[in-house]
Amino acid sequence: MSRNKKWALLAALPLVASGMLTGQATAAPGTVVRTDSGPVRGVAHDGYRTFQGIPFAAPPVGELRWQPPRAPKSWTEPRDATKPGSQCPQGAGLGSPAGGAEDCLFLNVTTPGGRGPRPVMVWVHGGGFTTGSGSMYDAHRLAVQGDVVVVTLNYRLGVLGFYGHPELNRDSGAFGLQDQVAALQWVRRNAAAFGGDPRNVTLFGESAGGMSTCGLLTSPVAAGLFHRAIVQSGPCTITWPADGQSGSLWSAKADVDARGAQFAAARGCADVACLRRVPADDLVADPSAALFNSPAFHTRVLPESPAEAVANGHFQRIPVLAGTTRDEASLFVALQPPHPVTEERYQEVLRAAFGPKADVVAARYPSSAYGTPGNAWAAMETDRVWACSALTTDRYLAARTRLFAYEFADRDAPLLLPFPADVEPRAYHASELAYLFDLPGLDPKFTPAQQRLSERMIRYWTRFATTGDPGWRQFPTVLSLAPDAIKPVDLGAEHQCGFWAGLG
Repeated sequence: MSRNKKWALLAALPLVASGMLTGQATAAPGTVVRTDSGPVRGVAHDGYRTFQGIPFAAPPVGELRWQPPRAPKSWTEPRDATKPGSQCPQGAGLGSPAGGAEDCLFLNVTTPGGRGPRPVMVWVHGGGFTTGSGSMYDAHRLAVQGDVVVVTLNYRLGVLGFYGHPELNRDSGAFGLQDQVAALQWVRRNAAAFGGDPRNVTLFGESAGGMSTCGLLTSPVAAGLFHRAIVQSGPCTITWPADGQSGSLWSAKADVDARGAQFAAARGCADVACLRRVPADDLVADPSAALFNSPAFHTRVLPESPAEAVANGHFQRIPVLAGTTRDEASLFVALQPPHPVTEERYQEVLRAAFGPKADVVAARYPSSAYGTPGNAWAAMETDRVWACSALTTDRYLAARTRLFAYEFADRDAPLLLPFPADVEPRAYHASELAYLFDLPGLDPKFTPAQQRLSERMIRYWTRFATTGDPGWRQFPTVLSLAPDAIKPVDLGAEHQCGFWAGLG
């Protein structure tokens, strides 16, 4: 599978439309909080307060497009913080509408009632670095049940967040990550005003957000801004096979700059100043914008590839909670038409990915063992791309810091979207999100056992944010999280990582 195809599928997530669920809301004392830029007026709910659409940086428009984030302008009267700010410009995802505005660097705070200080959890959304927003995640269950302050944030996406060009120097290709750092700096300055403890901040995210979290774990400019990290389905060492080689998440700055110069020339622009005059919607709609869908290293934010950094021990020595879902790739196979997947199509995929080793992989993952070619493809990709990459990252991290590993394994998880008949969803990529957040417009219809699992996961996640220990043994223990079946699992054996290591 090509790099662009892979990330086009990741861009289909998150899966829900923007706008936080806020329940019964009333005006009440304590809904005005003073930030370092000015006061904001939020909403009081039963047991918690929400503050949405708070600017943490100046609008990155005009001359500030493709510049590091700048401080927002201050204000004196209470700013309306009762609804989300605009999402960043993006194409359509599944249930995520196209559109947005460049003035999008907003964050949202959910804080429980009572007095602080409390641990702060800062959420980075997924979406393949090209779609999504912080307001898509209603964090009130985490906040109330776990007694934590939760911050969700936007960051520049796609061509506006990860475009590179030689003129942009060491910021090139990493503006979206710089936005995340700016949000963490805002949290350091303002957490206490919302009852949070700026000395106890957990950065966490899923998919592209998990990869961002893992990346910032290796970033010198983010050092000290967070004290724990939760990496959900985003291992630093993730790769995927393509034409007999391995494609990587991370891009070298020189490669991004070269693509950026070609992109500018194709639009008739000799320099970045010319591109800054192009409307954002036109840039996002350009088919070649898909080239800018991952963070660049050899930059100020990422001096080296995060995959190499974790291997070399160049990361913050802070506690990490990391995991994947049991059947990550079923979602990605489901999103690749046509369906049903034929045996001929499956064999083509293997040949394109593994070249002369395709027959060896086909013998290890025969369609007959999985019911359909689509299921075999999903099992193969789950093991090769996700689980074994996660195990590699876990080993690197655990060699130098406290690492707690999990696998989300509810194979009857509620569906966030329809699946074709030939691909069983099981514990698909992103299926754990509904166990931590309320996702606007979705009602997962949990069984009693699934509800208990959700409550247990919230307890694990927030206990980790509070103490640095979720409540189970450190790696090499990997805890399988399934309804009424929470127990250790041999991740390497379950996902045939010995076979993949031997394949080379």
